Amino acid sequence: MFTRFVVTFVLSAMPVLAQNIDEGRQIFLQNCATCHGVSARGDGPMTGALTTQPPDLTQLNANNEGVFPRVRVVFRIDGRDPIMSHGGPMPMFGYMLDGKSAAMDAEDGTPILTSEMMVDIVSYLESIQR
Repeated sequence: MFTRFVVTFVLSAMPVLAQNIDEGRQIFLQNCATCHGVSARGDGPMTGALTTQPPDLTQLNANNEGVFPRVRVVFRIDGRDPIMSHGGPMPMFGYMLDGKSAAMDAEDGTPILTSEMMVDIVSYLESIQR
């Protein structure tokens, strides 16, 4: 009960943030397109050097029963859910956790604590689902 109160208090003290999909697209192009491709379909120029091919990020909803897997996406990008790609973990972009704190709702409505930059990139990925 006390933990729920503390989390609620902390989240209520955080500013309400509107996601910036255009900024998320720019972050994606600068950091992710080399492997995932400009269109996010797993066809980046580095795919030939990778032992595990990057997934088509436009199919995350389709591969998750029509629900965008926000928790999985955040945790894979920030390294809380490590995955292997080119013989080691996918590059973790820890700097995306720097800066202003932010929260976004998980699929079940619980908050995911992260950064504004992460909210933007996840919002962009959610916007390109086919």
